[in-house]
Amino acid sequence: MLRWLIGGGREPQGLAEKSPVQTIGEEQTQNPYTELLVLKAHHDMVRFLVQLDDYRFASAGDDGIVFLWNAQTGEKIFELHGHTQKITAITAFPSLDSYEDKSQWILTASADRTVIIWDCDTGRQVQKVSCFHSTVKCLTVLQRLDVWLSGGSDLCVWNRELDLLCKTSHLFDTGISALIELPKNCVAAAVGKELIIFRLISSTEGSVGWDVLEVKRILDHQDNILSLVNINDLNFVTGSHIGELIVWDALDWTVQAYERNFWDPSVQLDKQQEIKLCQKPNEISIHHFTCDEEYLFAAVGRGLYVYNLQMKRVIAFQKTAHDSTVLHIAKLPNRQLISCSEDGSVRIWELREKQQLTAEPVPTGFFNMWGFGRVNKPANQTIKKPQENGTVCSLELIGDLIGHSSSVEMFLYFEDHGLVTCSADHLIILWKNGERESGLRSLRLFQKLEDDGDLNLGF
Repeated sequence: MLRWLIGGGREPQGLAEKSPVQTIGEEQTQNPYTELLVLKAHHDMVRFLVQLDDYRFASAGDDGIVFLWNAQTGEKIFELHGHTQKITAITAFPSLDSYEDKSQWILTASADRTVIIWDCDTGRQVQKVSCFHSTVKCLTVLQRLDVWLSGGSDLCVWNRELDLLCKTSHLFDTGISALIELPKNCVAAAVGKELIIFRLISSTEGSVGWDVLEVKRILDHQDNILSLVNINDLNFVTGSHIGELIVWDALDWTVQAYERNFWDPSVQLDKQQEIKLCQKPNEISIHHFTCDEEYLFAAVGRGLYVYNLQMKRVIAFQKTAHDSTVLHIAKLPNRQLISCSEDGSVRIWELREKQQLTAEPVPTGFFNMWGFGRVNKPANQTIKKPQENGTVCSLELIGDLIGHSSSVEMFLYFEDHGLVTCSADHLIILWKNGERESGLRSLRLFQKLEDDGDLNLGF
């Protein structure tokens, strides 16, 4: 039995015994994470993890405390106190190469309507801002301009010294929930179901200062935008509460692809009736995206979907990858994907190619090829797929990490130090590669014996 199995594990979720969720036995031969360290420090739900460098990370959550950790040893480095309510956003703020001071900073926002800059090398509070009209829900660093943005009821632009350079008017009742950087000094902001494009006018010689201008408001989504992420310099993507997925041009903000076929669209109803009569919105909500140059990975309800950006179609999916909503996903090396869920599970998947056997024509549409839509074709007509359609892929479960007892909010992957997960059970778990750790321990013991002069090889 794998050594990371600890008492309790996750509880069955409702009718879990009837769930079509894929399972894996105890002999998880492809799962490298066979050891764990449980890091106990927080007193409430841990919602955020942020990587600082190759071996350090920060954690934050509803207790308002920020902890800095060593990912190699699990050692707690610093405990940062300054907020009086839960943390609502956190991001790293690296220094520019031109700066003599190479200190690593982090920014944290809280429901107490403050933002604090922390020095990760000393654990001290650099500065605190407390002039916000509402809770700051998101923080974004524009490293090229050496400024950072805070999103709440308005959009504010700040420099490294925490001087307010410019801000928008107090326009948003719901507040900005997500921000990403776009080309040409632009940013995209998710505000409810709206996508708003802003342009930053930077200070240059002879100019009077900074300004932020609203360039465009886009109302293509029918429900609140839950996820917003850059794909590359040319495209970004948004996902909504009712399963709308839109790929955008990052330069002119036009729609490049639109899909909403997570339920059977054969019943032709208006949009609001569709939502009520088909699947519940939380079963098709797009909570998180991750991507590389080739694929877009989407967490949709309890499922995972892999979209090939060049082919413009889904090439693999697991409709019920977890027993509950998938909250966070990330791509690992070697065509692997990791996901975590409200059910307390963390699962590792491998994207595998398989030969496409069906003779049906590939349906048009984003998810129609998997049977979510219908294709009308003449009776008695056989159409062979072109050979260039070649292969599709499958998502195969290769690891199931059972350690948390409640919702796993997110995780971080360290190539050399393992996997870090955080959850509503107040715990952070550092998952280690058992074979790698055993080899490192043996090497350290060998070096110690050699240094102490106790090593006799018998030569």
